[in-house]
Amino acid sequence: MKKWLSVLLLVSMTATVLAACGSSNSAEKNESGTTKKKVIAWAWDPSFNGAALKIAEDLYKKENPDFELEVVEMAKTDLEQKLNTNLAADVKDGLPDIILVNDPNIQKYVNSYPNTFADFGDKIDYTQFSPYKVDALKVDGKMYGVPFDIGSTGMFYRSDYLEEAGFTDADLQNITWDRYIEIGKIVKEKTGKYMATINPNDEALTSILLQSGGSWYITPDNKGNFVNNPVMTETLRVYKAISDSGIAKPVTGWSEFVGSFNAGDVATVVSGVWQVSSIMDAKDQSGKWKVAPTPRLGIDGGVNASNEGGSSWFVLDGSANKDLAIDFLSKTVGSSSEFYERFLTENGGVGSFIPAFSSEAYGQTSEFFGGQAIYSDFTKWSTEVPGISLGMYTQEAKDALKNELPNILNGADLTQSLANIQKLFEQQVQ
Repeated sequence: MKKWLSVLLLVSMTATVLAACGSSNSAEKNESGTTKKKVIAWAWDPSFNGAALKIAEDLYKKENPDFELEVVEMAKTDLEQKLNTNLAADVKDGLPDIILVNDPNIQKYVNSYPNTFADFGDKIDYTQFSPYKVDALKVDGKMYGVPFDIGSTGMFYRSDYLEEAGFTDADLQNITWDRYIEIGKIVKEKTGKYMATINPNDEALTSILLQSGGSWYITPDNKGNFVNNPVMTETLRVYKAISDSGIAKPVTGWSEFVGSFNAGDVATVVSGVWQVSSIMDAKDQSGKWKVAPTPRLGIDGGVNASNEGGSSWFVLDGSANKDLAIDFLSKTVGSSSEFYERFLTENGGVGSFIPAFSSEAYGQTSEFFGGQAIYSDFTKWSTEVPGISLGMYTQEAKDALKNELPNILNGADLTQSLANIQKLFEQQVQ
């Protein structure tokens, strides 16, 4: 059994304590004496994920008035620890009916805990979702869960800084990363502003680069994908080129990262659509931001679209309310444009349900972003993101990369560094 699972087994004695966290037997009587149909869900971020489920509950109750949803809210790390601890100890009592799963964990959960999560089969028309989200849910020909929010990326940019440096909006459309660096040098020279930030302890940018080239840290069969991988080689070349060029402001941690663009220190932010709210926190910058497609790698198959983050909804196969939970998700998150329109309007959340993309909500323009219909653009780009297998050991692979990244930035031989990363990854998962 893999190393990470063995560690979890060491703490499995605490699993019985967790049994009180929920209940799979969730039928209650309402005031009229009839049975209420109750489903329990675990999720993090009550103002985003929890709020989305409450919208779904509101829509579902129109046809199912006796339905009730209980959302148990906890921090993401706490949720994952409780789920892993219970499942590693084979303790199913106390688990919810529905659980939110971060996309990189999908294959790890499904493969490590067989027969634990429900196969949605034909309950969802998956052709209605952005293809890369569907690919993440497919394991051994079965479809686990419902695609939810996306992290479709774009290049947020300060139009005033770029204009001062002599560039138009058209100059930023569908560029390569090498062109991005060239523009960044001119921006730095003409305005004194950095083009971007860089944090060697964060793998967000390398992840964006890799997926835009249709590759990932590991192969579909969970092997390290660092050696003899042209996309990986190009990704790290570009990363080092950005660092060496002087166009990136060094930051450590989330606060410094957000502070850099809220303070007006950088001209661009390449990130997921969920970054919109953080950028808009700087009210004095309204009208000065726009968004262009993500720069692409200069290789065959490289595209101006990628993804950062995202999650999906799973149902526990052993739940007493499995069929009800599947029906609830299928008729709301899995098929309702109204759900996604409300989720965007009320909570700023962008989903992967393609029929909703043509709605009035997704077509709205933003005064903050210079009158641009940013959500329409992000959803268009989401349909162009290459589908990849995230595999079981994404975090282990990222950790191996981060261990060697300082050496790469300091000029180490890239071929040798890639071999070092591959070896460390293999040691971690053996």
